[in-house]
Amino acid sequence: MRGCVIHGAGDLRVEELPEPVAGPGRAVVAVRYGGVCGSDLHYWRHGGVGDFLLSEPMVLGHEVVGTVVAYGEGADGPAPGTQVAVHPATPCGACPECLDGRANVCRDTRYLGSAARTPHVQGGFAARIAVPAGQLRALPAGLGLRRAALAEPLSVALHAVRRAGPVEGRHVLVTGAGPIGALVVAALRAAGAAAVTVTDLLPRALEFAAAAGATTLVRAGDPADPGLPDEVDTAIEASGSAAGLDTCLRSVRRGGAVVQLGMLPPGMSPFAGNLVVSREIELRGALRFDVEFDGAIELLAREDSFDALVSAVVPVEQAVEAFALAADRSRSCKVLLDFGA
Repeated sequence: MRGCVIHGAGDLRVEELPEPVAGPGRAVVAVRYGGVCGSDLHYWRHGGVGDFLLSEPMVLGHEVVGTVVAYGEGADGPAPGTQVAVHPATPCGACPECLDGRANVCRDTRYLGSAARTPHVQGGFAARIAVPAGQLRALPAGLGLRRAALAEPLSVALHAVRRAGPVEGRHVLVTGAGPIGALVVAALRAAGAAAVTVTDLLPRALEFAAAAGATTLVRAGDPADPGLPDEVDTAIEASGSAAGLDTCLRSVRRGGAVVQLGMLPPGMSPFAGNLVVSREIELRGALRFDVEFDGAIELLAREDSFDALVSAVVPVEQAVEAFALAADRSRSCKVLLDFGA
């Protein structure tokens, strides 16, 4: 079967892989679509994500949907033939964070397509994968696999909005209109935000943010743009840049909250720390998600506007071209790999 394997920076290969076996407690899923994530692009471009570096070949991918094929001994879940989304995380369930209800920051989690541990956790970009049966979520009636492929990144966005606190009736700033930033916009509107201002360097990215429901678009760095509002209630930084964080800190009201969602470059990042003190701003991190995965599936089933954020579907045989397209935000939002029926 076909799979997308990263061997090092710039070395992505579509290879023939052995068919997986449904071992005890596990399920085999025939993958139909896999969304190319920013972390996948980091592995492709740099051979790692932050401090997590490749030390062996790894199947990429953690945004996958497909159809249940079979179960192993002692496993149970949606019946074979059911279309499902795959939750990519397997937390340990025993560490202090898991016991405190924060499984998304589990210190011993396993996450599809991650080099955070060795041996690496092989990912979901393969025609068939074997995963713990508890990670499967049956899709509700009316939700097709193409839109359902957004469940994982939408879960990230929902968790960030949850970390921001109450947003109903409020004005929220989002810096960065990549796929996650656009999904944050959609999550904010679903949560009742009265206004969502989005900044980005690229006009095309701002178009996707508008499709997701942004009320004000700001072209960062463009002197002709009227610029940011004087003040917002809350800000979510989704660009992964120090400049984006600075914009959030300088724009949020006194006593407001800033959520750092985008992964900043490794090492030290300068930021306006004195504003955190003098304005008593709450600076919060947001990592992945947990129970939000189920909420993301429900929201996707209700709203067809998410379809506009899937900008391309590319056959797996053209994976390298798909990655190049996903890396070019002037042309794309969410790019899906198609593994066939």
